[in-house]
Amino acid sequence: MNIICDKTLLSAAIDGVSKAVTLRSTIPVLEGILLKAEGFQLTLTGYDLEMGIVTTIEANVKEPGEIVLNAKLLSSMISRMPAGQITIQSADNGKTTIQSGVAQFEIQSMSATDFPELPNTGAEETLTIKTGVLRDMIDRTLYAVSQDEKKPAHTGELFEIEPDKMTIVALDGYRLAIVERPVTAVKDIRIIVPSKTMTEVSHLLPNDDEEPVHICANRRYVVFMAAGYTIMSRLIEGEFLNYHNVIPAGSRTRVTIDTKEFIETIERASLIITERLKNPLRITFTEGKVVVRCQTNLGRVVDEFNAECEGDEVEIGFNNRYLLDALRNARTEKVRMEISGPLSPVKVLPVEGNDFLYLVLPVRFKND
Repeated sequence: MNIICDKTLLSAAIDGVSKAVTLRSTIPVLEGILLKAEGFQLTLTGYDLEMGIVTTIEANVKEPGEIVLNAKLLSSMISRMPAGQITIQSADNGKTTIQSGVAQFEIQSMSATDFPELPNTGAEETLTIKTGVLRDMIDRTLYAVSQDEKKPAHTGELFEIEPDKMTIVALDGYRLAIVERPVTAVKDIRIIVPSKTMTEVSHLLPNDDEEPVHICANRRYVVFMAAGYTIMSRLIEGEFLNYHNVIPAGSRTRVTIDTKEFIETIERASLIITERLKNPLRITFTEGKVVVRCQTNLGRVVDEFNAECEGDEVEIGFNNRYLLDALRNARTEKVRMEISGPLSPVKVLPVEGNDFLYLVLPVRFKND
């Protein structure tokens, strides 16, 4: 293989596909990127047997061929090369020369025949969605994905795709995040996508919010195509919780709150909460105001702010981080909280519309 390509394009492509490369593996070729040169382009592939990322850049291909180079080493080399054109030349014995200007490296490549083939997913076109909409949906829900490997289905995001809407759901047993948007889909499908895949999709989406993202899916695989990248992923098998059943139907208390003010109050109260001292926040929703209290071995905090409260007065215990996550990801000036009682999940909603629905589970107080 013998090619010449632009350093900036190559460096960005390496960074993109590296997200699907295994950092430490007993199979060295899985720590590498497959480089395939043909026609007028260079195709780069990273694949960790669960997720594959492929992209193509322009290249002057003097001699077609394919090799595998260690991803970490290649990334470090290219990023430190001077700007301009980079030449990559590989001999039959695997000795590969990478050169830009007077800077030159020689490293050993691995055989492309040892690189695992990406599966033929057979995934059919399911829907096309704007980049800005998909990124917003991912970013608003990813925080609530479970880290508990004992429930594999909850370590991913549920995609419910219907002809006229798409819903993304994440939950971890303590909170639930639901975001729904209108779309035009070709088919109905319900799939669970690993959170790692969703993180990388979010990172690789183009900056232009209007750019289309094509999503193809079947029962085993999902494929996202955007901005020259193809991200293929296995799906998580298993049963996702029937989340509709855990959302309280009515509410006895409704509170309209300034989001920024609530966040700042919780952040102040959280100063006396540590990893060792994880006491809950005691939050009282009463007529005209919200009172936040907390007490740990470090000290005691009492704070309050004005809010519109309707219905019963109620005091609830919250994990500070879980409540903060919901408020920060609301991304609205005001939120509405609907409360059914001191031990029922609390709904966090926009004041108007249905941009999102977050549930936060209360914490039981220990006997005072």
